[in-house]
Amino acid sequence: MRPKIYLFGDSITEFSFDDGGWGVSLANHFSRRLDVVLRGYSGYNTRWALKVLDRVFPTAESGAAPPLAVSVFFGANDACLPDRRGAFQHVPLDEYKQNLHSIVSSLKKRWPKALILLITPPPVDEDARIRHPYVENPSGLSERTNEAVGCFAKACVKTAGECGIPVVDLWTRMQQYPDWRKAYLSDGLHLSQEGNKVVFEEVLKKLNEGGLSLENLEVDLPLFSDIDPGDPFKAFQQ
Repeated sequence: MRPKIYLFGDSITEFSFDDGGWGVSLANHFSRRLDVVLRGYSGYNTRWALKVLDRVFPTAESGAAPPLAVSVFFGANDACLPDRRGAFQHVPLDEYKQNLHSIVSSLKKRWPKALILLITPPPVDEDARIRHPYVENPSGLSERTNEAVGCFAKACVKTAGECGIPVVDLWTRMQQYPDWRKAYLSDGLHLSQEGNKVVFEEVLKKLNEGGLSLENLEVDLPLFSDIDPGDPFKAFQQ
């Protein structure tokens, strides 16, 4: 069967299969070489992700073929402030870091040869979050601050180093562009098409560095151009 990669994360992963999303772009890039399997759960934090891990992925004993890679993209919800709307999603920073360690450890135990890639939460535009609340927000305050999200992003980067795995530092990468708030975010948290493009490019770069490039992956079944019009079935016998 065609090999696969899993995308595991919160709404920024779940929405990645929308038009122009970074998950769709990966699926298109690896067309006929890899299946990109979506495992995105809107609103989830690392505490909940760890709780449902065995329901999200097949166990090693199931006989399912191991994936070539798994992206783990959490932190935006963990970083909700504990004294504002969204407090029930908040996870203390130390626990967030430990949860990431546990998720990575579990995935490595399942699939020792799979490339595990951490992705930090992106930066947050607090003014846009106030203008675009998901539910009624009487306090008029953003449920997240970019400073707090930055602490979680740094913890994610540090965890990747401790685990010896690659990481995409979106929080830092996106803020290198002066107009990142309008260019990369649609509502102060979720990604615009340009923001999705950044994630796609950064994730693809890490996958390529890990050996998952078009040059190293076989095309699934003969290409149409390789089929002999005079003897079509010859191509399927190779």
